[in-house]
Amino acid sequence: MKTIEYFYSAHSGYAYIGSKMFIDIAKNAGRKIDHRPMDLRAVITAGPGSHNRRTPQHQAYFSKHQIPRWAEYRGVEILARPTHHDNEIALSNGVLIAGLLQGLNIDALADRFLEGHWRDDADLANTDDLTSLAKDVDIDAAPLLAAARSPEVVAIHDKNTAEAIARSVFGSPTYFVDGDMFYGQDHLELVARACERPFKGEWPKT
Repeated sequence: MKTIEYFYSAHSGYAYIGSKMFIDIAKNAGRKIDHRPMDLRAVITAGPGSHNRRTPQHQAYFSKHQIPRWAEYRGVEILARPTHHDNEIALSNGVLIAGLLQGLNIDALADRFLEGHWRDDADLANTDDLTSLAKDVDIDAAPLLAAARSPEVVAIHDKNTAEAIARSVFGSPTYFVDGDMFYGQDHLELVARACERPFKGEWPKT
């Protein structure tokens, strides 16, 4: 089965806004989502893009205008800013990776983490919150939490992050369709089109 590579963090607002639509796009295209949870903060710091040079005006525009506008457009409820947004992000990403290693389909779990954080104000660094969110999609979080900080999971998280940087990823979510990169949930319509037929340009494949 063909895949769509999905580089994101479990705390990403834009990944949340596009999450359900993305899952539907992959399903309708007959493609499997290749989840690549990454350290978004490290990716942003490493990248040369405008995300590293945002002025307070830029920050206000994205947080106070773009996020609520896109949430309204996509029809999702969203908080202005989750209370615990600055907490660590490695644990929730690690739980998702542990789920992959244990053979689970984590589409619904990843979506619920994003939704729980941005709609329900869940703390993704809190094991009780993660357990509750996993239970919502009929997944037992205990074995995933037990493995989330294991050397194997940490190595995969680090590898995903390094690969994202090497492939010029500069934010979350970023999707690759047959090697063609699409940044941001605002390009999901293009992702859907690329699943049907590639774009004609000689785009770099990374």
